[in-house]
Amino acid sequence: MSTSASWTNWSGGVTCTPARMAMPENEAALLTLFREAERAGWEMRVAGTGHSFVPLCTSGGMLLSLDGMQGVIATDPTTMQATIWAGTKIHQIGAPLLAAGMAMETMGDIDRQSLAGAISTGTHGAGPTLGSIATQVVGLRLLTASGDYLDCAAEREPEIFAAARVSLGMLGIITRITLRALPAYRLHEHTWVASFDECMDNLDTLIAATRHFEFFWSPGDDACAMKALHPTDAERWEQPDTESAVTGRLARYIHPDRVDWSYRILPSERNIRFNEMEFAIPAAQGPDCLRELRRLMREKHPDVTWPVEYRTLHADDIPLSPAYGRETVTISIHQDATLPHRLFFTDAEAIFRNHHGRPHWGKMHWHTGRELRDLYPRWDEFHAVRARLDPTGRFLNAYLRAELLG
Repeated sequence: MSTSASWTNWSGGVTCTPARMAMPENEAALLTLFREAERAGWEMRVAGTGHSFVPLCTSGGMLLSLDGMQGVIATDPTTMQATIWAGTKIHQIGAPLLAAGMAMETMGDIDRQSLAGAISTGTHGAGPTLGSIATQVVGLRLLTASGDYLDCAAEREPEIFAAARVSLGMLGIITRITLRALPAYRLHEHTWVASFDECMDNLDTLIAATRHFEFFWSPGDDACAMKALHPTDAERWEQPDTESAVTGRLARYIHPDRVDWSYRILPSERNIRFNEMEFAIPAAQGPDCLRELRRLMREKHPDVTWPVEYRTLHADDIPLSPAYGRETVTISIHQDATLPHRLFFTDAEAIFRNHHGRPHWGKMHWHTGRELRDLYPRWDEFHAVRARLDPTGRFLNAYLRAELLG
């Protein structure tokens, strides 16, 4: 990669021009680059596919891509574990795991991100019994600020492992990830449209009835595109397409029922570029929070037509996870990348704050480090680990120093 090139995130809203960009092909090459950055006094950051909407990846020093370190390293159907290079894109994992009779427990709404980027930001799917992708991690290898590779797991360096699963890249560079997997399974996907009131009236029942349930509320239609996914023993099939009466924004989310392997069903295509804000809300407050957002959009921001996404997320014990210690609902708002978003997002953030929301690390928010500290009971514990592993801030950038550490 060029030493003078600029880097831009997926939506085009975040850019930087590092002193050096590089793409190592193995751990030895990465260590050589680390030594180069150390001699030059450069910070080091890693960019996956740029699906974060805040400057997590930006660097004035060395910016790395781990695209040269991709693929499934090993699978073990006996222990149901798979070790994968950190730069592997999630959409590259499904087929090799299936060949071994295995599958990821769950995936996010899209599958374009690198595996390391997804776990480091707390990326998740939907389902009240399912945690984020980071909760599937049983082992990690990190290149630390000492220039050493460190392997950690629940039984080996447990304090570091607990913090490293969602770390925003602040503890070191993840090179390998070992995931807990499930036996390969198929999902039946059913989508339909319901009015907002109908959706709200049946929400608890729908969430409880399916492994994955989510919906998009379309402000222009005041209706919801509903999606339920549930395991099935049926073979792969897709219902014959028929002409749909659904038009407008909801049309892209509604299609004939289908059955396929989980990794083909779970993700969705997102071809139109946008900016996004997402907050993790205590589950019991999710419906009221959505109702307030609905009122805000209908009364003050009727020009925003992008649907609002509503998902559930199981509580976990990861210090910087937005689902730490509580059953969670995540609510995501969007705006076209070519249109202004700041005023709408700021108004929405005020509602999320009132419901004790924690911002998704990779999506837009304006919380300060002090405000974030108040939301995370183990905030100081995480940063004690960070300071011990990286006392000089080798893996920090200006955004992390200013916005998260103050």
